[in-house]
Amino acid sequence: MAARLLLRSALRAATTCRAAPAPALARGMAAGGIPTDEEQATGLEKVIMAATKEGKDPYSISTPKHYAGTKADPHIVPSVTNKRVVGCVCEEDNTVIVWFWLHQGEAQRCPSCGAHYKLVPHELPH
Repeated sequence: MAARLLLRSALRAATTCRAAPAPALARGMAAGGIPTDEEQATGLEKVIMAATKEGKDPYSISTPKHYAGTKADPHIVPSVTNKRVVGCVCEEDNTVIVWFWLHQGEAQRCPSCGAHYKLVPHELPH
């Protein structure tokens, strides 16, 4: 008697579990498939993606431009203040960094190798 009752309840449980398909997956694929990055982005990521489409780089995410480092074409250093500490690796395989203060105004030279750097004002995006 107990075995028959247990068998019936197990059969009912098995049929009710199989009857419900996964509606979330079917509904998501029917609505257009997997969302793109632009559709799924929120908050700060959405702001950055919109600015990138406009050609802006609000948080300096892209790689910086390479400058010659001459007096006519100095390395551009953005700063929110009127001075900043700059580190110069004078030679490509050098292990020593030459640190010096860079002030706003005219381009300044590295005391070791003579490369020119210029401080430019930078506005924070928020």
